[in-house]
Amino acid sequence: MSARKVAVMVAGSWGTALASVLADNGVEVRLWTRNAAQAHEINTEHTNRKYTKDVILSERIHATTDAEAALKDADTVLFVATSSSMREVARMASPYIPKEAIIVHATKGFEAQTLKRMTAVLAEELPQTDPQSIVVLSGPSHAEEVIRRCPTTIVVAAEKQEAAEHAQDLFINSYFRVYTNPDVTGVEVAGALKNIIALGAGLSDGLGFGDNAKAALLTRGLAEIARLGISMGASPLTFSGLSGVGDLVVTCTSQHSRNWRAGYMLGQGKGLQEVLDEMGMVVEGVKTTQAAFALSQSYEVAMPITEQLYMVLFQSKSPQTAVEDLMGRGRTHEIEQAVIDPVKFV
Repeated sequence: MSARKVAVMVAGSWGTALASVLADNGVEVRLWTRNAAQAHEINTEHTNRKYTKDVILSERIHATTDAEAALKDADTVLFVATSSSMREVARMASPYIPKEAIIVHATKGFEAQTLKRMTAVLAEELPQTDPQSIVVLSGPSHAEEVIRRCPTTIVVAAEKQEAAEHAQDLFINSYFRVYTNPDVTGVEVAGALKNIIALGAGLSDGLGFGDNAKAALLTRGLAEIARLGISMGASPLTFSGLSGVGDLVVTCTSQHSRNWRAGYMLGQGKGLQEVLDEMGMVVEGVKTTQAAFALSQSYEVAMPITEQLYMVLFQSKSPQTAVEDLMGRGRTHEIEQAVIDPVKFV
């Protein structure tokens, strides 16, 4: 049976969109925010204009700045904090989370300092929770479209099938289709790394390189994502699914994507800090590029696109030179055994 009380931590664009899905499913949603003015707006005007513009929110969504009140008696806790603040939010929430509550997260990124995936961060900060029951929600899903009930299909992954099915039952409805997947590592790695390729796609568009270049970037980017993911223990099949190629396509081809927009501005000659200041919201791909570059070295995995983007973002390399260096790499084979031999790696 679906849970009826869900605490959503925090009230950004994606948290609000998922809260709206839950409210449409008849769930009582408590949406936690640090911002008292934002909570007042959600509760009195039923809008969250900073993140979801003029969309009217369900009256089943109640916002609060009181974490204890938000989490009391919650059957499910949905974390939608940024990767950089996930540990802080989880640590703050931990004393108030019921032991039997199912934990779900919908954040795409790594913790920059430790290079850990979000499920690992949550497992460390929520000792009362079975790590195998922590669920990750990912896939091709712009908050701007979900909040307007556009048809969307995503995946939920957990090591324990019953936890994934709990989340599936909780979220699925006529416009929000949910599949399950046991490959937590693959779903998290794919969801995080596609933001790097989206930065690259935006940069390519900003340079005016056209569709041929972007198609190549997506294709080789997917190979790069799969190489690292498989090295970390993921199934290669995951990267051909919703959290892999599905999320990659939507993030690299839509102007809804913060990462694409940030890359586009970089391609037009703006500096990184100028871009981040102008965006005014977290661009997960920036910190993910740092983490992925470190992971590629740790796992000894070749990630040339990530390497060049790292140099553009953090070593002042010009985007034009980075593209020239990618195009000038030595000859190699397209198909890699690690990607085409799923039996060996599943």
